[in-house]
Amino acid sequence: MSNRYFIKLAYNGTNYHGWQSQSNAVTVQDTIKSALNTLLKQEIRLTGAGRTDTGVHAKVFYAHFDSEHSPGFFYKNSIVFKLNCILPGDIAIYSILPVKERAHARYDAISRTYQYIIEQEKNPFAQNLVYFYKGELDFLIMKKATKKLFNYGDFTSFSKTNTQVNNNICEIIDAKWFNNTSQWIFEITANRFLRGMVRAIVGTLIEVGKKRLTTDDFVKIIESHDRQKAGYAVPGCGLYLTNISYPSHIFL
Repeated sequence: MSNRYFIKLAYNGTNYHGWQSQSNAVTVQDTIKSALNTLLKQEIRLTGAGRTDTGVHAKVFYAHFDSEHSPGFFYKNSIVFKLNCILPGDIAIYSILPVKERAHARYDAISRTYQYIIEQEKNPFAQNLVYFYKGELDFLIMKKATKKLFNYGDFTSFSKTNTQVNNNICEIIDAKWFNNTSQWIFEITANRFLRGMVRAIVGTLIEVGKKRLTTDDFVKIIESHDRQKAGYAVPGCGLYLTNISYPSHIFL
């Protein structure tokens, strides 16, 4: 009998070409899958909660897999501990949780939260972990523009093209800026995100902060449904997936 499990983990994405398995590239998915195969002595199919791009980090990430082993096996054999011993230091496994047989790490997610970190001072300990930006930014105006996101649902203007999704509709639950010493952090929660969406939103808001775009321009960009009109995509190194919410009833 097969049992389904959620695996809760985190990773520093600097050394990976994103989560999603790719040929001729090192990915988080393949790295964890290989470790699971070794410990469980079976071929595991690992399905992630989504896909992160090259260099993007996850403080919280979930994936699911099926195994013939019972929940007791994972506890008795300290599988989480052993996984962490096998895996490189930039991937951490927090827990393996039994779930209902049809629970899905991607499709059952209620919401996801991302943070994007902008660092405005030189910091040798934050290399590849933040986006260094030394120019002046008017965060008061950027905050005002950010509030406009709540008025819309179609975010085609901030999506990569040819992504093979059915629609570009997202419900923004929360979006805000806050600062921590020399860092400014953009935090956004939605029921779903389009590919490249957060990085494109931040890049466009930076253009607002540089006063190259007005708040009205930002609104027009959203309404245009045209990626070419939006700002550049900021580097992946500053982006973190920080939370994924699921309905409690899927967990056993």
